[in-house]
Amino acid sequence: MSVRPTSLETLAVAAGRPERLPDAPLNSPITPASALIPGGASDYARHASPAWTGLEEALGALEGGYCISFASGMAATTAVLELLPVGAKVVAAAGAYFGTGEELRRRAKRGIVEVEFIDVADTADVIAAATDAAMLWLESPTNPELEVTDIRAVCAALKTIGVAVVVDNTLATPLRQRPLDLGADFVVHSASKLISGHSDVLLGAVLTHDDRGARALHTRRTMTGSVPGALETYLTLRGLRTLHVRLDRAEQNAREIAERLRQRKDVANVRYPGFGQMISFEVVAGAGAAQQVTESSEIVVYTTSLGGVETTWERRRRHEGERDQVSESLIRLSVGIENVEDVWEDVARCLDVGRRAELGQRTSG
Repeated sequence: MSVRPTSLETLAVAAGRPERLPDAPLNSPITPASALIPGGASDYARHASPAWTGLEEALGALEGGYCISFASGMAATTAVLELLPVGAKVVAAAGAYFGTGEELRRRAKRGIVEVEFIDVADTADVIAAATDAAMLWLESPTNPELEVTDIRAVCAALKTIGVAVVVDNTLATPLRQRPLDLGADFVVHSASKLISGHSDVLLGAVLTHDDRGARALHTRRTMTGSVPGALETYLTLRGLRTLHVRLDRAEQNAREIAERLRQRKDVANVRYPGFGQMISFEVVAGAGAAQQVTESSEIVVYTTSLGGVETTWERRRRHEGERDQVSESLIRLSVGIENVEDVWEDVARCLDVGRRAELGQRTSG
């Protein structure tokens, strides 16, 4: 009788392993091959590759669906959008990742799709807006404002009228929510973030229960060549093995730091959804002070990425593509697995630097 893992934590470690044969490797090996010997699933690595098998099996087991990996999160996103017929209406989270928003606006400008952006925090509004749509694109929590959607309620209301629901699950991961189990049709990941967890990979993935959808995505990947590399899939699978340990520690740190941020008078609108490692907050003194805060850190890394073992932050509106609705002084903080006291000491010191700089400007003015 075979023993099957009963927890997601065990699946993260055990799924996607090579067959246990004498002298076989414990881990899926890196397979840097373009041409394959005919007679199997593929004879060319753009169609299918053993380099992806372990990762797709493991992530598929965690999310509970078929997994198709892509060269990046945006490659995964555009592959899903390509499933839509020309002229279809897409309702999307206004607070979604700005790359997703930019791609939707680009397609709308060319007449490929019709797009409506909405606030996804109000379930009734989401359902009402999407009733005449072909696809609803959710992100929960959103990035960077960390709004949360009632995915189960939305999916239940829209399933009967045939609206496809896509959930970007990058920030929550399957360890905190499994959108396919909640009724979603597709789940998208930027696996560059929490899944791989070490800020050294570009990789994306789409997951679905639907055989037809999975085949269409596979065809799209093959024809566009947006396939992941052998080293990237190897590193992502290796990172996935420790996701639960990394996430538990980072989440513990994030809860503590969010609470301490709420006690400071120079900080406003602290957003933390209660799970995960992401926090956003605004610096009361304004955009200039917020920028100086992020550039003054020594332990916290000033960079645009998130979801790694290291704590990172940035002022989001420094990017031209970020939405105007995002406050100029909003800082997105991705909390890592360091000692929480070390991280907080750096954060607090940087906030003090920003406050002193703002006071100095007032005095000189």
